[in-house]
Amino acid sequence: MWRLCAVVPVFNHEHAIGQVVRGIGAAGIHCILIDDGSSPACRRELERLRDTQPNLTLVRREVNGGKGAAVSDGLRCAQAAGFTHALQIDADGQHDANDIPRFAAASQLHPGALICGRPVFDRTLPAARRFWRQWTHVLVWINTLSLQIRDSMCGFRVYPLAPVLALLDSVRLGARMDFDIELLVRLQWRAVPMLWIDTRVSYPADGISHFRLLRDNALITWLHVRMFFGMLFRSPMLLRRALMPAAAPEVARQ
Repeated sequence: MWRLCAVVPVFNHEHAIGQVVRGIGAAGIHCILIDDGSSPACRRELERLRDTQPNLTLVRREVNGGKGAAVSDGLRCAQAAGFTHALQIDADGQHDANDIPRFAAASQLHPGALICGRPVFDRTLPAARRFWRQWTHVLVWINTLSLQIRDSMCGFRVYPLAPVLALLDSVRLGARMDFDIELLVRLQWRAVPMLWIDTRVSYPADGISHFRLLRDNALITWLHVRMFFGMLFRSPMLLRRALMPAAAPEVARQ
């Protein structure tokens, strides 16, 4: 039985998280907020939402561990609560919550697939971020020997929990901004189907971004180095798959 919830990692986004929660609520799905060691002001806002919003669970991490650590905790919480799928959406309002029904419908139609957002950016995307995104795309294509992953950095996704948690139980993934990229690459290595939906993305609604250009790009660069050697080990299998690709359903872009 297909059961979907939303998982939202939160770190000091007290000005935007209310709008995000309302968007999730409008889609009629349960919301799991993971407070990743936020400030007292953000904690108060999260507690207010917990006490006033229906269908909301608040999970608290006392110490900030990074986006990947928070999302991992949220996915485990979702499975423990009986959900089969989890929609990941950012807390800063950059993702368009109006697209949640489209993601949910695609997941329900293709429950074994990972439904991934392919961002359509507006003018708020900084030029430096655009360059690093494109460079990351190229490295991901090299490390998968495939063009299947159309965008590895967008955190707007629906995860089928069974294969994702099987991966998290077997491999220690990056805990910060490298998490989204590594998760997609390793799921591609495991032949988990991926479907893509274009979605509007802005940067960010509350003016706060926790992406640190030097630190996080260094983490991502080191990740690509490690994944390159992982790709070499798996290259015979990846090449066979590239030469004989399995037919995969497409999700219509809207």
